[in-house]
Amino acid sequence: MEQQQPHKRRKRYKGTHPRKFSEKYKELNPEKYQDDVKKIIGQGKTPAGMHISIMVQEILDFLQIQPGQVGYDATLGYGGHTRRMLECLHGQGHMYATDVDPIESEKTKKRLAELGFGEDILTIRRMNFSEIDKVADEKFDFVLADLGVSSMQIDNPERGFTFKQDGPLDLRLDPTSGTSAAQRLRELDEDELVGLLVENSDEPYAQCIASEIMRTFARGETIDTTRQLYDAIARALSFLPKSEQKDMVKKSCQRCFQALRIDVNSEFEVLYAFLEKLPTVLKPGGRVAILTFHSGEDRLVKKAFKQGVRDGVYREAARDVVRPSAQECYQNPRAHSTKMRWAIKA
Repeated sequence: MEQQQPHKRRKRYKGTHPRKFSEKYKELNPEKYQDDVKKIIGQGKTPAGMHISIMVQEILDFLQIQPGQVGYDATLGYGGHTRRMLECLHGQGHMYATDVDPIESEKTKKRLAELGFGEDILTIRRMNFSEIDKVADEKFDFVLADLGVSSMQIDNPERGFTFKQDGPLDLRLDPTSGTSAAQRLRELDEDELVGLLVENSDEPYAQCIASEIMRTFARGETIDTTRQLYDAIARALSFLPKSEQKDMVKKSCQRCFQALRIDVNSEFEVLYAFLEKLPTVLKPGGRVAILTFHSGEDRLVKKAFKQGVRDGVYREAARDVVRPSAQECYQNPRAHSTKMRWAIKA
């Protein structure tokens, strides 16, 4: 007779609603608490541990996926886009997907397999999309690259992507390799840090923030957590009028975290390599859609597609960006900054 597993009580929390990421047990189990998750999404929020895919219909309308085709999702993430593209294949054809995140990619692989998308129709590789030329031995009819950071990464304080809760200042998409943001800060001198903040996020208070970070280190203090960096930025901007400080500190934190994330993950270098190799893996008439979330990314994609049309590599490319609808932005505020650009191989 099989021994019954003892019942494990969930972790208790103070108050009527869970506040910490780890306490949000309903949001972290969306399959079990579907009604609760729908209610949260209906309020324009993203449930903890989930990611709401952006501009799904616009992407599908452009890619025009047909059964029997071969496609590639460069950034698997939660798998929302991948799932919808797989559904368009109706069991015929194949999709490849890549992601560098060892934690979330395994969860997504399991989730998609349970929905019926196994290895017969979906190949998931843990690798960087800059290696697009090594993903498959065949060329693609369609390609999607969603360059945004997944909500699961942003919301989990252990990953160091958010300053709203304290956690290690990491910011690596793959926490098993490379240099953390905390270590990177210790390696940079003041001028290098100013350059990083300006180039990666157009931070207007870059000099003030860099100087305060250097003063913090000079006092023998550390900046190893997200709140320690937040506090340093708050001290740097303490000269601003009291009425403006809270909002300006929040905006500078968002820009600084973005700048550090771009640096530790070599995001511009990765995107440049991807764009350079992209035409070589597309079939004639193959379609590619790319979602960007800040001006630096968008400039690179726009320039590459424009040059590709000029060189005859692409038959056509978007002249203007496609933006999410007002309704989608209301339902998913994280869609606000999204821009979609597309191109068709000659």
